[in-house]
Amino acid sequence: MNNLLAGVLPQEGGLQATTSWKYTAALFAMGILTLLGVAAGVHSLVIGHEHTFGVTREVPWGMLIAAYVFFVVTSTGLCIVSSIGHVFGFENFNPIAKRAVFLSIATIVAGFLVIAFEIENSWRMPVNNVIGTNLASNIWWMGTLYGAYLFFMMIEFVMLQKDQHKMAMSFGLAGLLTGVVAHSNLGAVFGLLNAREFWHGPYMPIYFIVSAAMSGCVAIIFFSYLAYKANGWKMSDKMKHSLESVAKLAALMMAIILFFTSWKMIAGITDGPPGKYPAMMALLSGPYAINFWVGEIALGMVLPFILILAVRGKNMPVLFVASLAGMIGIFFMRYDLVIVGQLVPHYHGLGLVDYPSLFTYSPTLHEWLVTIGGFAFCGFLFLAGEQLFRGHVAEDH
Repeated sequence: MNNLLAGVLPQEGGLQATTSWKYTAALFAMGILTLLGVAAGVHSLVIGHEHTFGVTREVPWGMLIAAYVFFVVTSTGLCIVSSIGHVFGFENFNPIAKRAVFLSIATIVAGFLVIAFEIENSWRMPVNNVIGTNLASNIWWMGTLYGAYLFFMMIEFVMLQKDQHKMAMSFGLAGLLTGVVAHSNLGAVFGLLNAREFWHGPYMPIYFIVSAAMSGCVAIIFFSYLAYKANGWKMSDKMKHSLESVAKLAALMMAIILFFTSWKMIAGITDGPPGKYPAMMALLSGPYAINFWVGEIALGMVLPFILILAVRGKNMPVLFVASLAGMIGIFFMRYDLVIVGQLVPHYHGLGLVDYPSLFTYSPTLHEWLVTIGGFAFCGFLFLAGEQLFRGHVAEDH
């Protein structure tokens, strides 16, 4: 891992960038995977989702929605983490600010790429967002607010590059407020659906914000560690202290999300709405039990929490392992949230003959390719950003 992407990028002297063949190969591989994902998405748009995607009338949201939620949650979390330093003045978080802002842009653009192929007539979305304004629609607000959020984050990043920190702080605050509102609105897209009892409830927007903070902490640790390996730099004490603070915040968020999850499950299997119980049991002991116990609980929260506490946030390789486990677990979290919430039939309590107790869903090759393409595009932007913006230098390396 130490030399996986060991390119030599310029230090503080304005030298020309040079990269190793490994760095170039990684960038090329990310580009190829992105193109494969785009090709699969375009093919789906041409011949129709019903021929290429595993979604049905009963389970209309599939893996691409889960991937979209993963990316936009991570983007909002990165915005939250970056704002702690240069917006609210906590100096320990300043060294990771530029990279966190850039990655917040990269992740939401990757999310837009994925959702563009999930929407069957995606070219209509920007047009209808303007001419078909519907203030009563959470989906309309989601598109509008995330568009504004992306604009603010891009301006903030430009201001940071120009060292205009007062302007960057203003746009960072605007991006943070817009992102938090957009993200809570995304939670409301799920939480206000009365017909889906697994999702329904006022806690969902709050859960989304807290889980975003956790995702952002995990993501900046993961990408910062890889960035220093890619740049061939030795991490300074200042950056180590910054990531130590981020890791401790991540551990706190994991504890809160574990608390949320525990009570959600307890409420669902005791005296909750009848539609919640089958979904909860699908997670606890049914077909999604491995996803839940191994993915969500073990990888997403328990293992990273233990690792961070064991080293008190001071051992960078251990933090990288914790962040990698957390990233994988968080994707399971998003996948289970989206898919399991749709599996309970509306007529589950009527005992209809030949009616399934749970619907089924399996992602197809096209969905896998588009999802992998989204991750590859995010990776491509990350690697390109490290080279184009000199490793987001904010300190002496």
